[in-house]
Amino acid sequence: MHQEDIEKIGKNRIAFVMFASIFLVVMVVVATVSIGRRPNNGKSEVDVSSQSHDQVSASMKAIKTVCQPTDYQKQCVESLQTESGNTTDPKELIRAAFQVAKKHVAAAAKRSRTLKQLEKDPRASLALEDCNELMDEAIEDLQRSFEELGKSDRQARYKMGPMINNLKTWLSSTITYQETCLDGFENTTGEAGVKMREILKTSIELTINAIAMVSKISSILGNLDINREINLGSSHHRGLIENNAKVLGHGGIHVLEHGDLYPSWLGPRNRRLLGLIDQAQFKPDVVVAKDGSGNCTTINEALNFIPKKSNKTTTIYIKEGIYQEKVYLNRSMARVFMIGDGMYKTRITGNLNYVDGTPTMHTATVSVLGEFFMAKNIGFENSAGPEKHQAVALRVDADMSIFYNCSMDGYQDTLYTHAKRQYYRDCTITGTIDFIFGDGSAFFQNCKIIVRKPLDNQHCIVTAQGRNVTHQPTAIVIQNSSIIADHVYWPVRNKIKSYLGRPWRIHSRTVIMETFIDDLIQPQGWLPWEGEFGIHTCFYAEYGNYGPGANKTGRVTWQGVKSIDRLEEAFEFTAGKFFDGDDWIKPRGVPYVSGFVTN
Repeated sequence: MHQEDIEKIGKNRIAFVMFASIFLVVMVVVATVSIGRRPNNGKSEVDVSSQSHDQVSASMKAIKTVCQPTDYQKQCVESLQTESGNTTDPKELIRAAFQVAKKHVAAAAKRSRTLKQLEKDPRASLALEDCNELMDEAIEDLQRSFEELGKSDRQARYKMGPMINNLKTWLSSTITYQETCLDGFENTTGEAGVKMREILKTSIELTINAIAMVSKISSILGNLDINREINLGSSHHRGLIENNAKVLGHGGIHVLEHGDLYPSWLGPRNRRLLGLIDQAQFKPDVVVAKDGSGNCTTINEALNFIPKKSNKTTTIYIKEGIYQEKVYLNRSMARVFMIGDGMYKTRITGNLNYVDGTPTMHTATVSVLGEFFMAKNIGFENSAGPEKHQAVALRVDADMSIFYNCSMDGYQDTLYTHAKRQYYRDCTITGTIDFIFGDGSAFFQNCKIIVRKPLDNQHCIVTAQGRNVTHQPTAIVIQNSSIIADHVYWPVRNKIKSYLGRPWRIHSRTVIMETFIDDLIQPQGWLPWEGEFGIHTCFYAEYGNYGPGANKTGRVTWQGVKSIDRLEEAFEFTAGKFFDGDDWIKPRGVPYVSGFVTN
């Protein structure tokens, strides 16, 4: 068969899927539309009235069918009746679902501002302030989802896979932001927390309904095994195993060299910087140097040079030094590339913490929200110490962000993988309790995960993943890495126990594969959060791990601890499959393995 014939067949198949699969209910809607759109042909007013009634009836049938896969069907039907007019177009009905969710989130934000004016508890007041910020983020992602689905069929035709993944990611983040708002009311007094939960009840349900609709589309595409064909940015013939990759052992990290593929917005100068050892011979956009030899002496000064929502990369070179500052890159600061002199030479540090009154989200030394963020050779630290409890070094909400050869150092809650797609390569993460946590789609490849000594009355837990809804595509995935004890914790590792993770939320999901696990990890492997919360509904899996702590014989037997024995099952959690890393990691030139690393 000729290549042109293959492409023609592929395009025809894509067109069919666009028509038959994405909207779930086309055949039903076609039937209902034929009733609702009969021409008048000079009929009487009675006939016209009958036609109008038929149109309403057709719209209701379409609404009920679109709402069929949702978790809150009654809420779905009632909201779409109000929002969608008499349309029977499934695409417009799903867009209407996004819009109605956005309206309820906006209303919640407005009410949070009203509650804040009346609140006297300082922590509750801060929580309400955070809610307002988080609702703004949720509204942005709902609007973005609405616009993405509103693209013409011609625009979306060959981008079905990425479009669905974008929608699932952004809708998932809106759920996460609303849940994070409610988290802020722990240990507060008064009624603000209860009132906010009541306010957000409907908006959360409507957002869950929206992602349920998109998830149904995604499952149909997956069952037809065409998601990769539609996604033309991916490799069509990628094997399960990358045989030329070296294994990360106990002794150190070995990287997989990758081809010279870059997106158009990453110019030649930045491509050289990315792969360069000696960055000094090139000129980034901004240089930060404590000694005054650059454009700025602080990182926050450098942020002023970042254009808003730019389609081009802004490169910030941060020279060796310890930078004691709180850095916040908002959503408009997109495509920022920060590069330092090494994870132990260029250090950004702070000590904000929960005990001293700062909400967990705002304890982060560095927070990154702008999409396509990239960092290389930088250390992020929160030095508050174990006695200060939650103290975040790095919080990431930046979609399709990459951290390469960086360190994240702290104790409790070191790395907050808050939301969206994130890739960590050749990084070192240190901490004590839940020190990799959040509800993003976070993938760790060739990383060192080092457990530190906590307080004497504490346990150590590596992960606390925060998926709250089964439709969310989020998880923490650790591949070809090492989980070890630092030298201070090593002598007491049998007295102060360590575990791979615990279910922060009810559908918590963590997968660890092809990783060295040392003997600090207890035979049980996983620890409950409280009682039986989440142990039946979480998804925890280990595959192809090795080392004295990798023996699964003594693992807990919860329903939520899954046994993955088949290569094909584990393959679902490789970087290329899990969050389409071939599309957005591979072109950016960092070391990357799409499938398995070992046999």
